[in-house]
Amino acid sequence: MCNSSSISHFLLLALADTRQLHLLHFCLLLGISLAALLGNGLIISAVACGQHLHMPMFFFLLNLALSNLGSICTTVPKAMHNSLWHTSNISYTGCAAQLFFFLFFITAGYSLLTIMCYDRYVSICKPLHYRTLLGSRACAHMAAAAWASAFLNALMHTANTFSLSLCQGNALGQFFCDIPQILKLSCSSYLRELGLIAVSVCLVFGCFVFIVFSYVQIIRAVLMIPSEQGRHKAFSTCLPHLAVVSLFVNTVIFAHFKPPSISSPSLDLSVSVLYSVVPPALNPLIYSLRNLELKDALRKMMTVSLQKQ
Repeated sequence: MCNSSSISHFLLLALADTRQLHLLHFCLLLGISLAALLGNGLIISAVACGQHLHMPMFFFLLNLALSNLGSICTTVPKAMHNSLWHTSNISYTGCAAQLFFFLFFITAGYSLLTIMCYDRYVSICKPLHYRTLLGSRACAHMAAAAWASAFLNALMHTANTFSLSLCQGNALGQFFCDIPQILKLSCSSYLRELGLIAVSVCLVFGCFVFIVFSYVQIIRAVLMIPSEQGRHKAFSTCLPHLAVVSLFVNTVIFAHFKPPSISSPSLDLSVSVLYSVVPPALNPLIYSLRNLELKDALRKMMTVSLQKQ
């Protein structure tokens, strides 16, 4: 038995039991993280350097790429370190920092996806008001609101979670520091944290309803476009965003709301890797494959870099 004042470190869940599997997981995580760094880095560079990409959609995409980089850099390096050195330790302050930054970047990413949905809605349903509703000042304010609300959310959850008394050991059933796993170690009432989680779930659900409602309006507007080419172009601008939202929402819902009958430690671990590591690596690929302007900007940027060499 121990309390939070005597805990100096936590024990994270190991990704494997044998040395060979540890090395295999290290290589897989290294490959995924390099893909995420390369993909998101290219998007950030292309949007920042390409003058013709200085539009609301790509401005929010740049912010989303930053949140992707932040989220994967929060959890994966420690998991790779533990897999390589066959250990599971993370310090108390390191766990608190990891929880804060993971919540910060995940919340910011979801908020930005909601804002990007609004951008698509205005672009297709209210094209004549696009420059008025999504001017440079409005875009900056929306992006700042997304990052500020994410910071506040992460700060409240982290401060409240680590203010609890912990007396159920220090072993976490997750490969990174997660709120539900820390709450399992608590020996005091955590109703306040449950209240914060309930509020967060309501806000997430509200954003989800907004996204669904927006896409219903978008689909209705697109179907009213007389030309087939126009309908195809309108749908093509929405498909990447819809795919990214579906990937994120489905993995998170399955991770936290799957039936207990199919729950197992190995499945829980696989699903947690799926929703925390895979989306940041796949998002750049999804956007770059469907967006011709972004592909052209990436091609020009790579051509210029090769010519300079």
